Formats: sequence, C-alpha cells, structure tokens
Amino acid sequence: MADTSLKEHISDSVKDAMRSKDKIRLGTLRMVQSAIKQIEIDERRELDDNDVLKVLDKMLKQRRDSISQYEDACREELADKERAEMVVIQEFMPAALTEDELDGMIRQAIETTGAEDMKDMGSVIGKLRPQVLGRVDMSHVSDKVRAALATEDEEPE
Repeated sequence: MADTSLKEHISDSVKDAMRSKDKIRLGTLRMVQSAIKQIEIDERRELDDNDVLKVLDKMLKQRRDSISQYEDACREELADKERAEMVVIQEFMPAALTEDELDGMIRQAIETTGAEDMKDMGSVIGKLRPQVLGRVDMSHVSDKVRAALATEDEEPE
C-alpha cells in the first residue's frame, strides 16, 4: 500500500479546499467522503484503496449519465456543474489507458480465458475489470470486447 491511502489523500484535499475556499471542489470532495463513509457504515468495514476506486468509478458513471440527461433537457448549467465535479473526482483516479493499451489487455484476456465467442464475454470482462477499474469506462471496455469476440467468431449470432 502507498504511504497514504486514497481516503487520506481525499481527506487532505478537503482540508486544502477549505483553506483555499474552493466551494465546488470542497462540495465534491465532501460528497465523495460521504459516499465512502455510507458504504463503510452499511457494510461495517473499512474500505481499502480498491474499494474507494470502485466508489469513485461509480460516481463518475453517475455524472456521465447525468450530463447526458441534462444536455437532452437543455439544462447546460447543470451539465457544467456535473462536469466540474467529474474533474475533481478524476484527480483521484489512476491514469487513463490509451486505446492501444486497452486493446492489448483485451487480447491478452481473451487468450488467457480461452474465449472464443460471445458466450465467453463475461469471463473476459471479469478478467479485465480489476486491471482497468477507474482507468477507462467499463461500457467502452464492453463494446471493445464484444467487437473483438465478434471478429473471432466468424459465424453471426
């Protein structure tokens, strides 16, 4: 584990945001802390860095969904607020994967699992999820795995 946990890093960032009077950042970080704390209370356990990453990834997905809905409803000011929150949350995520890195990981996961067609998609995604969590949108991974398995399976389903 690193010198400071992800939760400690978030806590330190809250203090920095308070000192700098950055209301948007402070509000977002407090929301993150609240989500983490809620899960710890519900599950009666301390979350580790991997669990915190899952929480952050879920929060990012929620923001993406909200932005899409706000844009459809012509509520650009609300979409902008969600984008600002995404920027803050993404600071605590690992570096994003490039398309080439992701393609390589997908090829390796397909080889490792012995996947041959769409029936094996779940095992490939299961193998990839821990490696890509927080580094790329899982719906994008799913699309790419589906495409890779479709090219391996010559017969259309």
